[in-house]
Amino acid sequence: MGIKQVAEHAGVSPGTVSNVLNRPERVAPGTRARVEQSIRELGFVRNGSASTLRAGHSSTIGLMVLDLANPFFTDVARGVEDVASERGYAVLLSSSAESGEREQRNIRVFAEQRVRGVLLTPVGDDGQNADRLSDRGVPVVLLDHPTPRANQCSVAVDDVAGGELAVGQLLADGARTLAFVTGPAALRQCTDRRKGALRALRAAGLGREAMLELGVPAMNARAGQEAARRLLDDGPLPDAVFCANDLLALGVLRVLLQAGVKVPTDVALIGYDDIEFSAAAAVPLSSVRQPTYQLGRIATELLLEECDDPDGHAHQQVMFQPELVVRDSSRREAHPLEGGRP
Repeated sequence: MGIKQVAEHAGVSPGTVSNVLNRPERVAPGTRARVEQSIRELGFVRNGSASTLRAGHSSTIGLMVLDLANPFFTDVARGVEDVASERGYAVLLSSSAESGEREQRNIRVFAEQRVRGVLLTPVGDDGQNADRLSDRGVPVVLLDHPTPRANQCSVAVDDVAGGELAVGQLLADGARTLAFVTGPAALRQCTDRRKGALRALRAAGLGREAMLELGVPAMNARAGQEAARRLLDDGPLPDAVFCANDLLALGVLRVLLQAGVKVPTDVALIGYDDIEFSAAAAVPLSSVRQPTYQLGRIATELLLEECDDPDGHAHQQVMFQPELVVRDSSRREAHPLEGGRP
């Protein structure tokens, strides 16, 4: 099925069909309606690759996140897709799975697909993969990651402030020994949240020795469960645990409850991201909230502004402030939920 068949069905020339698809303002409303009706009746689907080559650009943007299994990025992607849809763009979604090698491979795919621009949550801080796209003339906006470059847009949350909020609250509630469960050190989010935690310790007059750091290879619930088992095996338990994201915290919570630990009486717990599942946990989870949907929306608006007007576009580095949401998992006065062991 091609343009020629649509033209025959509608009783117009192939050039008219092409104008309806690419320059509809040039076609009289009645003729345009007739062609569009033929397109629907015949089930015609345009050749996107061919139209991209003719126009020199596509109506697709790329979005690469760290982990598609993390609900945080699902909410971010929803903001991205809403803006893209409003502006007539489609979104090509991929995940680096926190792997620099996979990120580089997906960047090549974006380039091969001739995407108009890319929203990227990078694994590391070197910026090389973003540079590869920029060198090809593809605009890049860093998402959930600040940039030190004045000639690049970024949208992020102040994770240093977020880490300080979480640990500061735990210390204010009486904790004097803590554990910090965190993911790969290459992730900027983890290092910044650690910086904030240490800042809160210093403000309370405590040294680094007051916080045990438990690094895990991935930012998911299974890794959180493993970290909690290490805490139980090593003993004694700290007064509180701060996790670098909610998936880790939910894994920690599950194992602590199964072991009979009272949360928050024995161990207070705070996560990060405030994903939807946090409030519905067995013990509702305190968490540092990020404006996930807004992150996606604003990053996409900046990207499309640069795509549509590269010469007139003013680069922006947007930094949101996080918010601590206190629930039962860190409220010492909350009624504790006990696990299966007395």
